[in-house]
Amino acid sequence: MPRRRGSLPPLVCTLAALSLPLLLAAEPRAKSCSEVRRLYAAKGFSQSEAPSHEISGDHLKVCSQAYTCCTQEMEERYSQLSKHDFRNAVVELSNHLQTMFSSRYKKFDEFFKELLENAEKSLNDMFVRTYGRLYMQNSELFKDLFVELKRYYLGGNVNLEEMLNDFWARLLERMFRLVNPQYHFTDEYLECVSKYTEQLKPFGDVPRKLKLQVTRAFVAARTFAQGLAVARDVISKVSAVNPTPQGTQALLKMMYCPHCRGLISVKPCYNYCFNVMRGCLANQGDLDAEWNIFMGSMLLVAERLEGPFNIESVMDPIDVKISDAIMNMQENSMQVSQKVFQGCGQPKTLAQGRTARSVSEGGFSARFRPYNPEERPTTAAGTSLDRLVTDVKEKLKQAKKFWSSLPGNICSDEKISVGTGNENECWNGSAKSRYDFAVTGNGLASQVNNPEVEVDITKPDMVIRRQIMVLRVMTNKLKNAYNGNDVDFIDVSEESSGEESGSGCEFQQCSTEFEFNATEVTGNSNKSDKKVNTSAAPRGGLSQAALFLSILVLAVQRQWR
Repeated sequence: MPRRRGSLPPLVCTLAALSLPLLLAAEPRAKSCSEVRRLYAAKGFSQSEAPSHEISGDHLKVCSQAYTCCTQEMEERYSQLSKHDFRNAVVELSNHLQTMFSSRYKKFDEFFKELLENAEKSLNDMFVRTYGRLYMQNSELFKDLFVELKRYYLGGNVNLEEMLNDFWARLLERMFRLVNPQYHFTDEYLECVSKYTEQLKPFGDVPRKLKLQVTRAFVAARTFAQGLAVARDVISKVSAVNPTPQGTQALLKMMYCPHCRGLISVKPCYNYCFNVMRGCLANQGDLDAEWNIFMGSMLLVAERLEGPFNIESVMDPIDVKISDAIMNMQENSMQVSQKVFQGCGQPKTLAQGRTARSVSEGGFSARFRPYNPEERPTTAAGTSLDRLVTDVKEKLKQAKKFWSSLPGNICSDEKISVGTGNENECWNGSAKSRYDFAVTGNGLASQVNNPEVEVDITKPDMVIRRQIMVLRVMTNKLKNAYNGNDVDFIDVSEESSGEESGSGCEFQQCSTEFEFNATEVTGNSNKSDKKVNTSAAPRGGLSQAALFLSILVLAVQRQWR
């Protein structure tokens, strides 16, 4: 039979049919990169930069050089993206804590400032009602007191003990003139009077107790507010992390190299992520120990603020306490004056006809009533120190171990979530398989054996080291504040060597020493002023001082707040 023209021999056709599958098997079809392209575009990059099918990975520097869905440009973009994701994760977790400290600092700062404003206003209103012109003529003495208290709280170079001693010395000068209006006193004579202040105690025990209370309360309040601000600032400085080149490579390898392999749904193994984060946050890990000590010291001072160093309980009744001191001076003016005259000499008598002004202003009400607890004025948006401290104590406890917990918290972040299921179904840095390395320790020195990040442990981050020193200094201040000491000045008073200094007494043991007990001042609760124009001569008869004292006794019905 003749063969058709152009037809192939049957044997050739058979061989061709049998060899076709072998040829197809020799050159397998490349896998699709469509899902990688889609996710790459979702990150904001151009989809055209991604190949449609796998290509050779010879051009890659960090990710596997086997067949890949990543171009060199994609790897570079993924590298920047991994660094960006890591920074954002650190900042987001840190911002929560930083915001907490920032808001609490503002609240405490607002509270303390308004507390001082209210105390000054309360004293001024009460003394104007009680003493009228007599107070207004000498009001600068009290204004100066509050100016110095505010300046101290705001960080001014104020020695509280010296300032308070000066206040009482100036008040004694005014009072001594007022209770002895028939005499003329030179500046030199008044200096002599002040020398007898400690011996005569013209104001009773009020100055000593008030100095103790004010000093310790203000030291604690200012230091605690400073501590909140320091915590805020430290977080701000150390949370701005800039990964090293080695850290950036480790982040890329963990977070986006799986994409290049087409493993877009596979998450990093937990221990693998932990090692990468420990390496990238090695210096932050070194912050943890000092941070925890700092948090502990803040908690101790917070307890002081709740107890014997409560600035609210000191400032709220300060007008009453000063008034008590003035009344004590009036009641003992005769004995005080006689002893001063003995020590400093008899002063010259004023010319006949020059008499002291009458204290009676007329028209002021002696009806003072104490605040009920519900009526007690509150500051800073209606809060109280107790409520503020209770709130911040919980936050301080939660902030402990923040830096050592940061790597684990980042690995749990939704942007860098790790594989939580089958430990053989996670990304271990090279494949979808089990991660066999142990987790490295926390801190810089522990990274010498980190299998994922090459860390130069001989080059610590100087920003972190400076913040560690900042925490150390602040912790020292807090410890001094806990003991009632102000580290900004040297306490040289003799009394301070005992209970008024940092005697290191236990919290419960010290508490009763710092409370000003109303029962110790019997009826001396009225609010009197320094320039109490009590023209009471140290002689018998119904003098101006006696008249003034009788009016004050009526006003003294006000109780301790």
